[in-house]
Formats: sequence, C-alpha cells, structure tokens
Amino acid sequence: MSDQELVNLLLDPAKRQNAFELLIKKYQQKIYWHIRKMVIDHDDADDVIQETFIKVWQGLNNFRGDAQLYTWIYRIATNESLNFLQKKRRQNHVPIENEDSTDLLNTLESSISHGYISGDEIQVKLQKALLQLPDKQRLVFNMKYYEDMKYEDIAEITGTSVGALKASYHLAVKKIEEFLNNES
Repeated sequence: MSDQELVNLLLDPAKRQNAFELLIKKYQQKIYWHIRKMVIDHDDADDVIQETFIKVWQGLNNFRGDAQLYTWIYRIATNESLNFLQKKRRQNHVPIENEDSTDLLNTLESSISHGYISGDEIQVKLQKALLQLPDKQRLVFNMKYYEDMKYEDIAEITGTSVGALKASYHLAVKKIEEFLNNES
C-alpha cells in the first residue's frame, strides 16, 4: 500500500484505526532500527518507538500532507530519540554540551557481551566510533550510510539544509576515519 493510500485511509475516521495498524506494520521495523542506532539499548528503543507512534496517532489530525508520510514519521522518531538522549544525560548529570558518550558506550559493551549485538571486530569499532560523534552528526551519518536516504529526505526530517547535511556527513566520516585509524 502506498503512503498516499495510507494517508487517505488515516483521514477517514471510520477507517483510521485499521489504517493506523497498517501504518505500524509498514514502518515499525524501520523506525525501530532508526531509533535503536541512536539510543543503542533495546528496551530504550522500545520505549522511544512507543512514544513515537503515540505522537504519530495524536498528530494525525495535524498531518497536512505537505511532507511525505515516512519523513513525517521519521521526524517524530528523530525528535523523540534526541529528546530521550537529552533526558537521559540530564538524569545522569552529564552536561548536554559535553556530548559525553560514556553511558552509550557502556550500553554498547554490555549489549555485545550479552550477545544482543553481534558483528565482527570492525563493526564493533565502527559502532564505537559512531558513539564519539555528536547526536545530530551521528543521526545524519546513520540515515545516509545505513538507511541510504537522500539528502533531501534527511533535510525534511531534520529541518536542516542539504548543504549543512553534506558538511555534517563529511565531518562525521572524517571523525570516524580518525577514530578507526587511532584504534588500529
């Protein structure tokens, strides 16, 4: 089912509940992994995805259709992920401007040791390198590298210009390369 067909069903009050279930089926896994790459922990990702779909449901009446459905959902998921990370830092008394990734690194290490995350050595190093990036830079890298999104779609999701996104992605790649070279 196309997003436009789904939107038409969502706008019909008699079909909204069923259409929302179809929307969840269509996007749940993609959105879960988008969030999981940001928050690292499975339980945290489950909490954030639940909040995301609650916000999607609550915002259906305000969805104007000037954005694509999937970019609108990704934007909500992105904002929920960033808000979750800020809240977690405040709870752990980590200054937001510090961009400290120790907690996320510990979560990654725990996930690896418990077998929740698998991968060869280079994948683990890449994940550690990603956690050294500021949240928004990591977000841009994940969407471009892992999800192969177009810069225009990322711009719509993040509310950032294409030029700024390209610069952010380039800086992220440089930082990752530097981290990986220092790890060798």
